[in-house]
Amino acid sequence: MLHQRLLEGATDLVRVTTAPETPRPPSVTAAPLVAETDVRFSVLGPVRAWRGGEALPSGTPQQRALLAVLLLRGGRTANAPELIDAIWGEDPPQQALATIRTYASRLRKVLAPGMLVTESGGYAIRTPADALDLGVARGLAADADQARGAGDRILARTLLGRALDLWDGEPLAGVPGPHADTERTRLQEWRLQLLENRLDLDLEVGHHAEAVSELTALTAAHPLRERLRELLMLALYRSGRQAEALAVYADTRRLLADELGVDPRPELSALQQRILRADAELACAEDPAPATAPTHVTPAQLPAAVPDFTGREDCVSELGEILSAVRGPVMAVSALAGIGGVGKTTLAVRLAYTARPHFPDGQLYVDLQGTDPYSAEPVAVLGSFLRALGTPDTAIPDTAAERAALYRSTLDGRRVLVLLDNARDAAQVRPLLPGTAGCAALVTSRVRMAGLAGAHLVDLDVMSPEEALQLFTRIVGAERVGAERQAALDVVGACGFLPLAIRIAASRLAARRTWTVSVLAAKLADERRRLDELQAGDLAVKATFELGYGQLEPAQQRAFRLLGLADGPDISLSAAAAVLDRAEHDTEDLLEALVDCSLLESAAPGRYRFHDLVRLYARACAERDEQPPSEREAALDRLLDFYLATASAVYALERPGDRLPAHLSATHYPGLRFTEPRAALDWLYTEANPLLASARHAATRPAGPTGRISRAVDLLWAAKDLAESGANSKQYEHAARALRDAAREVGDAHAEGRARTTLTNVHLVAGRFDEADDEARQAMDLAREAGDPLTSCWAPNDRGIIALYQARWADGERYLLEAIENFRADGNHIGEASALCNLSRIHVGLGRLTSAIDLAEQGIAIYDRMGLTLRLANGRYALGIALTQAGRLGEAQTQLTEALSLFHDNRQPLWEGVTHFRLAEAHLAAYRPTLAAAHAEQAIALRGIGGEWRRATVLTVLGKALRRLGQRDRAQVCWQDAESIFAQLGSAELAEVQALLASEAAA
Repeated sequence: MLHQRLLEGATDLVRVTTAPETPRPPSVTAAPLVAETDVRFSVLGPVRAWRGGEALPSGTPQQRALLAVLLLRGGRTANAPELIDAIWGEDPPQQALATIRTYASRLRKVLAPGMLVTESGGYAIRTPADALDLGVARGLAADADQARGAGDRILARTLLGRALDLWDGEPLAGVPGPHADTERTRLQEWRLQLLENRLDLDLEVGHHAEAVSELTALTAAHPLRERLRELLMLALYRSGRQAEALAVYADTRRLLADELGVDPRPELSALQQRILRADAELACAEDPAPATAPTHVTPAQLPAAVPDFTGREDCVSELGEILSAVRGPVMAVSALAGIGGVGKTTLAVRLAYTARPHFPDGQLYVDLQGTDPYSAEPVAVLGSFLRALGTPDTAIPDTAAERAALYRSTLDGRRVLVLLDNARDAAQVRPLLPGTAGCAALVTSRVRMAGLAGAHLVDLDVMSPEEALQLFTRIVGAERVGAERQAALDVVGACGFLPLAIRIAASRLAARRTWTVSVLAAKLADERRRLDELQAGDLAVKATFELGYGQLEPAQQRAFRLLGLADGPDISLSAAAAVLDRAEHDTEDLLEALVDCSLLESAAPGRYRFHDLVRLYARACAERDEQPPSEREAALDRLLDFYLATASAVYALERPGDRLPAHLSATHYPGLRFTEPRAALDWLYTEANPLLASARHAATRPAGPTGRISRAVDLLWAAKDLAESGANSKQYEHAARALRDAAREVGDAHAEGRARTTLTNVHLVAGRFDEADDEARQAMDLAREAGDPLTSCWAPNDRGIIALYQARWADGERYLLEAIENFRADGNHIGEASALCNLSRIHVGLGRLTSAIDLAEQGIAIYDRMGLTLRLANGRYALGIALTQAGRLGEAQTQLTEALSLFHDNRQPLWEGVTHFRLAEAHLAAYRPTLAAAHAEQAIALRGIGGEWRRATVLTVLGKALRRLGQRDRAQVCWQDAESIFAQLGSAELAEVQALLASEAAA
């Protein structure tokens, strides 16, 4: 099939946005379509012909008209009267027939022999269908229909996209004649139909958020096309914008009445009613072909079951019956509780696999990390589950309540089993329960889930001696155990009959063929090697780990102890080497030995993690065995140094010439070095969680003489991209708050000032301007007290930005002039450029547009001189704003488009969002409301610096663009949403939005 050749590496027809001097031919497949000539044609744009890579001359407009007529007839002969009528209509020249013969002769010389044939007094071009771009498009569209009918909507969407990419502007561009006019209209209509079909598929596969921008532009270009309005309403509704969806209907009804005197078609009215009813079926994709069974993503997330599962027959029977009988009006919930290591997860996984046939729509699994200080947040788990169920990222809402509602809607009508492992409490579990008939949930936890209404509760006890011996025998082997049955009973008794302890002991023995069971029993009998209270809660768990720990070599024991001190979900090999103060290859040998002993897990190549209970035991070992205690602190200090040194190197590579690294605390342990910025950013974002955990942990440790609080604060500063990008923002904020409080408690003005500056940045990104200003004000006072040049520069710069957002122009100018003076005194040219660009935006607010442009250009000149990329994006962003206000809109769009590209390359989606907003402003000023609305929609999808305040500013501009497009009701909804946000925040922009609403009401 044609689409198979295309998808197997063939080249698409080239889409030319501006006609090159020597246009390239459309290349459809790797193999030539016309073996003898390799001639290809295009009509979905200018009429062109190519042989291989060479453009062929197509002659005058009338000669191109003849070529177009013959190409569009698909090899059928056109006689002379038909050709004359097609080219000239009712007013042909006197020598029309001779002229056609001349054109045909010229074309025959250009084309391959035998391609343009003469027969029956007429002409025909004989060439394969896929030598013409229109033929390729038709083939792709037919294949898309076939794929859609077979239920493969992803392939259908891809094929339609390829077909649409073949258009190169207006079909038959520049070709005269009535035939060309008729065919041009027909081809444009067909393209719109293809576009509607592709957008319909976009919504079916969950790309509704992305579709809003394109549909907004299309409804503006084709205001009377009701199918586009219908798709826009559905896309808005699925994006959580119900009021705007209803406003689109109101706009459409008014437009149709004014222009045509008719009502909307029944399908559009029915959709409005379904939106008003909040019809649950609208929240998910519909299958447009009822005869085709709906396709769902079927998750299979259960972890591997142990092959030697033993015992628990009563529990397996009891819970298995409950799961297999899930047919009632409510879902089933079973909760297993017991001490750590008692086998809750093993039993739950066994049950889940046994029940799989009763849940054909999939099984979801998550470790809720209930024993961690920072257990899994339901909002994050819901996002993971929704992705596993096929929901695209763009369709996943932000809040926990919205995600829970979408999760339940997605599961409605499906039979899915959800395994929630290691839960903290009932409150963590409730949002993750399906809540629909036919589904079931299994929950494991250390605590009894009495707060889960209707749950079947099971308290899991330790194994019986018979079951414990059976498990031990399955792992070690019947022959060895049979010869020493009493010793084997002594082993399982010393393990407290805990399954995890038995498994560790048996695995050790199985791996050591020279040991006897009696040797192992003797080791366990030595109470100095295990905890005394095996029957008391967690002590039973610790006893199981004591067995494995006691069998380690001294170097392995030290590695186990020290690695357990580090916070975070996992640790990289390089970071572990810093903790142990060893070379990486030595560290890897030690860590892999711990993995072999089941005391450490290999999370991914080069990354390791502890089970939560093992980590607690490792820390207990460190407190007991790592002497003197300063060794423990030294290990964590090396880890902090490693992160700070590496993050500083990443910062320096991203921002060459920036003075920040020179002001950071000195480190005594080296970090990694990078040569490529992309590799450096990869490291930063991969290490974000353990890096921030290390910084936060420093706030809880004794201050000591090593200045660890200052180093931890500097680590946050060097890793500020994590806050500005929106990634890990919560963890970053928690660490900054903890370090601020710790610095204040020990009276370290230097560290406290820097910590408050990092918090200022966090609040700015989130749009909490009053909190940001309070932190920045205190940071300035502390900088003066401590004589810190770094905070003395950045705190007034931040206050200038805050004043900018709050329209306090005079305050902003004063702060930024102070910042510029301090940056220059410090020799910090990068900081100076940043403050100049910020001051440019203040001057825009003051109406000093000439100086605003000059200040931004000064900043860009510095960035260019220093060879920066990310900061250069900030400079072009500021210049674009100033040029927009000065009416130099073409230049503004150029600057903002370049900024957008740089922000994207540097993984700054929040800055991408605000740049789309500024492009929307520029296009609105240039009376291009369609493009303005499209960029505003992109800004909403990406969010942006400033949180809800920024969203309200974008909605204001979007409303203005929509009003110019005649979509007044939808514009009013946007302004009403913006009004609500500004009123809640007490923002100065409230007055403008209220004026817009008042003017609309008066109209």
